Order: sequence, then structure tokens, then C-alpha cells
Amino acid sequence: MKLQRKNRLRALSLGAVAVSGALALTACGSDDNGGGSGSSTSSASANASSIKCDNAKGQLLADGSSAQKNAIDAWVKNFSQACGVQINYKGSGSGAGVTAFTQGQVAFAGSDSALKPEEVTASKKICSGGQGIDLPMVGGAIAIGYNVPGVDNLVLDAPTLAKIFDSKITNWNDAAIKKLNPDAKLPNLKIQAFHRSDESGTTDNLTKYLIATTPDNWKYSGGKAWQAKGGQSAPQSAGVAQQVKQTSGAIGYFELSYVSDGIKAANIDTGASKPVAPSTESATADIAAAKVVGTGKDLSLQLDYKTKAEGAYPISLVTYEIACDKGNKADTLPATKAFLRYIASEDGQKVLSTIDYAPIPDEIIAKVRTTIEGLS
Repeated sequence: MKLQRKNRLRALSLGAVAVSGALALTACGSDDNGGGSGSSTSSASANASSIKCDNAKGQLLADGSSAQKNAIDAWVKNFSQACGVQINYKGSGSGAGVTAFTQGQVAFAGSDSALKPEEVTASKKICSGGQGIDLPMVGGAIAIGYNVPGVDNLVLDAPTLAKIFDSKITNWNDAAIKKLNPDAKLPNLKIQAFHRSDESGTTDNLTKYLIATTPDNWKYSGGKAWQAKGGQSAPQSAGVAQQVKQTSGAIGYFELSYVSDGIKAANIDTGASKPVAPSTESATADIAAAKVVGTGKDLSLQLDYKTKAEGAYPISLVTYEIACDKGNKADTLPATKAFLRYIASEDGQKVLSTIDYAPIPDEIIAKVRTTIEGLS
């Protein structure tokens, strides 16, 4: 299974390089070169043939969530093939994407956290007569990736995870880790904990999980910026994954599609009958219980980080595409709507489960489709 996933990732990565080489566009912000991943050639062709271009043309710049970059790469490949529209999505992180959007630098942004009130206010200067809205488009598990020689099936729980990332547990043979892993041969090895150096919705979701489940051990307010002391940092999901892969004793967090050879993902003890592994299925089980809490056309969701449901992985995220409900730029609106329409479509959502992401539940994605049609 892991070999098949690796081959899919490598195949799309090559395809994404070819597309981006043809585009030769310039975008704002720093780069996140997470490896692309995608469906098979036959699947891509089928998706491309069903895409409605609707007068889409020109170029689109977008920026934001690095957690969804592998999904965006797959979608861009299909959409560009069908419509000839040039799209450059720079996965610079959710914070950078929202900033680029509110400054009018991109047609849409990706963020693993819904817009804050002050960001909505800022968006009104760009969205003439309207405002930025959150459109949930990509679901996924935030994997706790680790690189510990001789340990293949690590189990962690919220208190232990909080203490690791807060530098309270510093060695892999600590008693708390031993208790959760009585049969594992835990080495006398220093823990090298890596977090995001940039503002990240992945960080926001991980810390929301820790705040909800173990507030006594995680006394930070949370948000896109990392707050705990100690540890080491790296930019974007790909940067953290690379550091974990090359550092013995490392642990970090990133979207599941970044787990590859050299990185294993921990199972999480939620209080269910057995620990839960991060997967498309387990993330979907958690996201299915999400509630829409946005108002008007905004479709921001509330996830259940404290779930104890069997088979539900609690450290999940939803990535939103952010666009203006009204007041989108006339020259990019047709292409923006066409691309968003495709990725929210049945074909677009089917791509996700083939590359370790979770499709958005039917009831919610139906609302997203209706909202996209009303963008102006």
C-alpha cells in the first residue's frame, strides 16, 4: 500500500513539474515544494473531459495552505489540461495565503483555518460590495510523523503528545511513552520535535486538538503561530516532513500525504477500544460529524477534536478555499468559478481519496457547490 502511494505521489509530482514549467508564472510568498500526488492517467483524463470551463481563460495566482498543496497539484493538472487556464498555487502556508488574499494579490486562497473576524473585515476592501468566505474543500488527517529506529507501531495520546511538543518529555524511553507502548523497544534517544516556522492552519488545528483534549498539559492560547517553547522549526508541511525524515529521533506534524518512506505515523489513543491510525477513512469519520458554524454564505466548520468514536481520527483538518462572495475581479472570476466548481464536483472530490485526503461530506459539499454558483 505504501509503495503504491509512493508511486502515485512520484507520478503526479512529475506531472505537476511539467505543468508548472509550462506556466512559468511568478507568485508572491515563499515556496512549499510538497511532492504532488494524483490519480491515474485514465482517471485524470476522465476528470478532464467532464470539466466545465465556461469561458475560463488567462492566469490565476493563488496561495495558502501547504497541507492541501498535493491536492491542488492534482486538480490543477486536470483543470489546466481541460481548460488551458494557467494556475500557480504557491503553498506558502495558510497565514501567507490569507494575507495575500486580503491584499488583493491572489484570486483565491487556501487556509486550514476559517477567516477570523478581522480578516473578514480586511477582505471587504478587496471584495467590492462583499467579503471573503470560507468554502470547505479538502479534508485530511494531521499525521504525527516520527523517525525512531526500531519502532514501527508507536501509540501516543493527547497528554503525552502535548508534553513532547512542550519539551516536558525529552527522551523516547520516557515512562509515559513506555506505558502506551509496553511491547515496543524504545531507544534511549533524545526527542527532536519539529514544528512549523511559518503561520500555519495545520498548527492551529493541532493545537486546537491539544487545547480541547488536554488543557492541563497545553496552556497556550493556540492559533496559526507556534507558541510552545523549545523544539526546532521548519517552513511549510514539506519542510517539517523533510526534517523528520532525515533526523533520527524526530517527531513532527503534517498532512497525511506527506508521510513517506523514512517516516512513520503514530496511532492516537482517543479512549476508543483501540488506538486510531491516520487515514482517509478515519479522517472522514471525524469530519462527518463536523457542523457548519459560518453565517450567510460562509461555510466554516466546527470539528470534534474530543471524539472517542470508534475509528475516528481526532487530529483532522479541513482546508477552505477563500474567495469573495461578491466583488471578485472581473478578469479572474470566470476561471476562479470554473476551477472551484471542478474541485467541488463529484469528479474533483473523488481525486482526494486516491491521494490520502478525505472528501468533504455530501451534505456540506452540496452547499459549497450552490455557493460557488452564486459567486460574482
